[in-house]
Amino acid sequence: MAQAKGDIALIGLAVMGQNLILNMNDHGFTVVAFNRTVSKVEDFLAKEAKGTKVIGAKSLEDMVKLLKKPRRVMMLVKAGQAVDAFIDKLVPLLEKGDIIIDGGNSEYRDSNRRAKSLEEKGLLFVGSGVSGGEDGALYGPSLMPGGSPAAWPHIKDIFQGISAKVGSEPCCDWVGPDGAGHFVKMVHNGIEYGDMQLICEAYHLMKTGLSLSHQEMADVFDDWNKGELKSFLIEITRDIMKFKDDKGDYLVEKIRDSAGQKGTGKWTAISSLEYGVPVTLIGEAVFARCLSSLQAERVEASKQISGPKTSKYTGDKKKFIEAIRQALYASKIVSYAQGFMLMRETAKELNWKLNFGAVALMWRGGCIIRSVFLGNIKEAFDKNPDLKNLLLDDFFKKAIQNCQEAWRQVVSTAVLLGIPTPAFSTALAFFDGYRSERLPANLIQAQRDYFGAHTYELLAKPGTFVHTNWTGHGGSVSSSTYDA
Repeated sequence: MAQAKGDIALIGLAVMGQNLILNMNDHGFTVVAFNRTVSKVEDFLAKEAKGTKVIGAKSLEDMVKLLKKPRRVMMLVKAGQAVDAFIDKLVPLLEKGDIIIDGGNSEYRDSNRRAKSLEEKGLLFVGSGVSGGEDGALYGPSLMPGGSPAAWPHIKDIFQGISAKVGSEPCCDWVGPDGAGHFVKMVHNGIEYGDMQLICEAYHLMKTGLSLSHQEMADVFDDWNKGELKSFLIEITRDIMKFKDDKGDYLVEKIRDSAGQKGTGKWTAISSLEYGVPVTLIGEAVFARCLSSLQAERVEASKQISGPKTSKYTGDKKKFIEAIRQALYASKIVSYAQGFMLMRETAKELNWKLNFGAVALMWRGGCIIRSVFLGNIKEAFDKNPDLKNLLLDDFFKKAIQNCQEAWRQVVSTAVLLGIPTPAFSTALAFFDGYRSERLPANLIQAQRDYFGAHTYELLAKPGTFVHTNWTGHGGSVSSSTYDA
């Protein structure tokens, strides 16, 4: 019988899986590697893992026998059916108290279901967000584990050991029960969609509106990366701007302007609708990708539909670049405020206790949206754990106030030039809506009552719904009330 000496097993030897195994090995953990195509295990041991303590397994049975108890089995396989298929194969091989970890981009409801199902069988489930791409997996990702709380003490040393660090703080902590880990990762990815779209809109304004060269744009992003906007995505955008192919041409301009998606941004937008939270910027970022995918239609439309006479800005370029920076910063604040609103509402609905300051810390290093900005978010929730909205925190209130004039100038100028800025625009609309004491929804209530007897609520009597016979020939019977 094989000697049980493995600290953890990892199933799935694509690049992320391989790099995570090497990271664990570098931190002193003995990893058992398995892949459905067994030849991949042999190739990995002969090449990337040569000279390490990594152990190869030829079957799931072999893998389980090589593990110390409680057995810890982590999967990095495609979300959906593949995860369930592996779980079904693992369950008969494991014992009470063993731990199954799903490190893929699973939908959080699937993780809710899996946690419940495995706990009924005496097994512990962890659904963990893993962010940082290939480099993060190898050198230190951001990890967002949630699921069966009893599993955390058994995986804490491994997870916090391999995660990215900010100072001495690991970018990994226990998120919450059920699918909380995957939910937080989903919101992370939604915010990532928003950040990327905002940066693309800044690029579009500078390239089309200001006719800046690629080197000039690279210099702008480099400058932005030294201040409030310092982040991984700004940094890589700077590098992309100045990257040339083997012909000496700027590669970014040769790339088809049609962006794909794997679904996590869409899931965030769908969740926001389900829970009634206006996460408008992430929604627009998803729709912007959908619009980009209509490339053939856009090319045809560009020949038939004309916009403004000019798309070129004629004012002070330097001042407008600074205005774009401020608009990007203000919009980014709104995006994160909306993301944390969604997490707060979901936690309330599902009875999860999420530590928002800890979430911000987990995102400060290793992950794709890592930025200095997240330190300010952590401080805001440390100061007030019950903070309703980031826009009400003193730091962000002041920051967005300082950017407001430039933000409005950028959005209005973009409209006049015919350059689409859906994320900048929706962020500003949300800001103006959120700060409004009164919105025109009273008219919506009246309209619904007029045509469908849906009733309306009076300001003087909150919680009391009444119906009016608006036409004089309608009845006094009302329809049922509705949820806002």
